[in-house]
Amino acid sequence: MAEIPTADRFGPWSDRIDAAERVARLRSLRAIVRLTTGPRGERLGDLLYRAEKDAAALVPALAALNRLATLDRRSVLASFAALHRSAA
Repeated sequence: MAEIPTADRFGPWSDRIDAAERVARLRSLRAIVRLTTGPRGERLGDLLYRAEKDAAALVPALAALNRLATLDRRSVLASFAALHRSAA
């Protein structure tokens, strides 16, 4: 995780979660990407899927997320944040 900037250590890129939680977050993010971006997010979805088994795919997945068009990225991140907001 040293390759991932501190500001980007959220969701599946967090270094404070265990492997099972990382897989859960990758799957939820992949579903959000598919539903909000369709074919525009296909590369990101593929990388998120690969990252479930290979942690080395986390870095390229983050790069692909950051390469999404601004509105797509905002929609994906807002949906992910709403899904994972703590129920306080």
